[in-house]
Amino acid sequence: CVKWTDGSSRNVLDRWRSVFSISTANGGAGRGGAATAVTIRIAMWSGPRNLSTAMMRSFGSRADTFVSDEPFYGCFLKQTGADHPMREEVFAAMDCDWTSVLSTLRGSPPDGSPVWYQKHMWHHMVGPVGYDDFEGFTHAFLIRRPEQMIASYLRKREVAAFEDFGLERQAEFFEREADRLGQAPPVIDANDVLTDAASVLSKMCKGLSIPWDPEMLCWEPGRRETARDPPRKPRRASARSWNVRDSAINPPV
Repeated sequence: CVKWTDGSSRNVLDRWRSVFSISTANGGAGRGGAATAVTIRIAMWSGPRNLSTAMMRSFGSRADTFVSDEPFYGCFLKQTGADHPMREEVFAAMDCDWTSVLSTLRGSPPDGSPVWYQKHMWHHMVGPVGYDDFEGFTHAFLIRRPEQMIASYLRKREVAAFEDFGLERQAEFFEREADRLGQAPPVIDANDVLTDAASVLSKMCKGLSIPWDPEMLCWEPGRRETARDPPRKPRRASARSWNVRDSAINPPV
């Protein structure tokens, strides 16, 4: 992983402090003249096996961003009774109440960062939380060709159902967000990121109205405390940059 020495992360953070140190209504000053911080909450929606963890690590390398990993996973397991590994550990570690999780995601980032990247999975959204509950969030969509996604998924599981991929919810959210914006929201194809990460990620940042940070091209391996990852079974170390092609991205179909 190449570390940038031109102070790019610090420059990005300084720009955010300038942009987001804004005044409240009524002439600009809140109580006592204090400023109100504005948080950009990025809801990145993905299906399984779309390099969503790599994308989260990429955002986690930014100096201005707090990341959360599948915050509705515990709710999904509790509601569906799905027989996933470490279910009891997930229940003990995560908030499993839909309303409570949503309230947390609407609040301030735990570390005060101006950007809060939230990694969400379509198939987890089986409860009462829907598109209308994400008012004020910036939606983006991480996709992959369905035949690749399904083939990769079946390498990890013996069987799969159409509902395991959440494609109907994906279409609903995309269409409603496009209607709201009057144009298509940011859509990122995992294959495109692997082909030309700098170009695709910089365009994505522009679409999300956040500064481009080249630190997104690489990240430290292993778990990150800020991600608050759900408990997982031990697995091999993840790639450290977008330059390392995921062996599962183009499985035989």
